[in-house]
Amino acid sequence: MKVVVAGTRGIPRIMGGVETHCEHLFPRLVELGCDVTVIRRKPYVTEDNQETEYKGVKLVDLYAPRSKALEAAVHTMLAVVRARRLHADVLHIHAIGPCLAVPLARLLGVRAAITNHGPDYDREKWGRLAKAVLRLGERWGVRYANEVIVISQVIKELIANKYGRRDSHLIYNGVPQPQMVDFSEYFQQLGIEPGKYLLSACRLVPEKNMHHVLQAWRQLNTGDMKLVIAGDDNSEYARQLKEEARKAGVVLTGFVRGRHLWSLLTHARAYLLPSSHEGLPIALLEAMSYRLPVIVSDIPACLEVGLPQSCYFPLGDIDQLRDKMREVLEAPLQRCDYDMTSYDWDHIARQTLDVYRQLVKE
Repeated sequence: MKVVVAGTRGIPRIMGGVETHCEHLFPRLVELGCDVTVIRRKPYVTEDNQETEYKGVKLVDLYAPRSKALEAAVHTMLAVVRARRLHADVLHIHAIGPCLAVPLARLLGVRAAITNHGPDYDREKWGRLAKAVLRLGERWGVRYANEVIVISQVIKELIANKYGRRDSHLIYNGVPQPQMVDFSEYFQQLGIEPGKYLLSACRLVPEKNMHHVLQAWRQLNTGDMKLVIAGDDNSEYARQLKEEARKAGVVLTGFVRGRHLWSLLTHARAYLLPSSHEGLPIALLEAMSYRLPVIVSDIPACLEVGLPQSCYFPLGDIDQLRDKMREVLEAPLQRCDYDMTSYDWDHIARQTLDVYRQLVKE
C-alpha cells in the first residue's frame, strides 16, 4: 500500500507535536508493509536532516512559502499534486490547516485520510483571518475526507457536534519506551543536579503559558532547586520570555532531543504543563512514561488523560500553580505509576493501518 503523508513540517528532528507524532508512527507503518513517503517543507530541512530516507520512510522536499498564514495550505496543495503523481493509495493529511487541500485531493481522485490534532484556531498566536482559515480547514477536512482520525475523545465529540460526523476513528497519540539516561557532562554544562529541578519541555508559544510558570517561580523561595525550560521558537513572544527567564535564573536549554532530553526527563523532580490549548499532549505522555509527578492545567485534553485530581490546577491560576510547585519542591523525591497501555505506538500503527485498509476498500 502506497501512503503519502502531508501537513507535517517534516521528519526527523523537526520540532513540533505533529512532527513527533509522524516521526514515531510512519516508520512503524513501513514495518507493517506500507510504502510511505513524507512530504516535507523545504524551509525546515537543514544540515541536520537532509537525508532522503528515514527508517524506511521516503522523504520528499517541496516548496513552502515563508508565511505563517500560507505555509501549510500552499505546501499541502503541492503535496496533493505530488501524491497524485505518485499514484498514492492513501493521502494522509495531518492538522486542520492543511485540510484546506482535502477537496483538491478528492477532485483529483486521491483517497484522503486526515488526523485532526485539535482546534488550532484556539491558539493565541493566530489573528482573526488565520483563525477563520483554520476553521475552514477543519470544516472541509471533516466534510470531505474519506476517513477522519482524532487523537482524543474531546475532538471526536467536537466534530460530531459541529459537523455531524460520527464515524471518526479515535486513535490516541503515543509515547515510546523511556530511555533512562545519565548525562553528567550535560548537567554540569547546564549547572543543574539530578532531582533538583522542575522541567517544562515545549515550544515557546503563548498557549503553552510558560509566562505563567515564570510568574509562579518568582514567588517561590527555591533554595538550590532550579527551573529548566527545554524548547524554543523564533517569535517575539519567545524572545521576551527567554529574556525574562534569564533574569529569573531559569535554565534555558533550547530545543533538545535524544540523550539531552532523555537525561532531563530521567532526573527531573516534576514536569509542568500549564497549557491553554492541546490536542493530546505528547510531551505530557512522555513525562508520564518516565514516572514523573506532573502539574498540568485542567483543560479538557489534559483531563482526558485521567490523572489524579491532585495533578491539576485551574487554567491561569498562578497562585495554585505556585502552591503545587512548592509542594513538589518541599516533598521527598518521588516517582509515579501511570497506566500507559493506550499510548503504545505499535498498537497505534496497527489501528492506523486498519483505517487505511478500510479506506482502500471503499
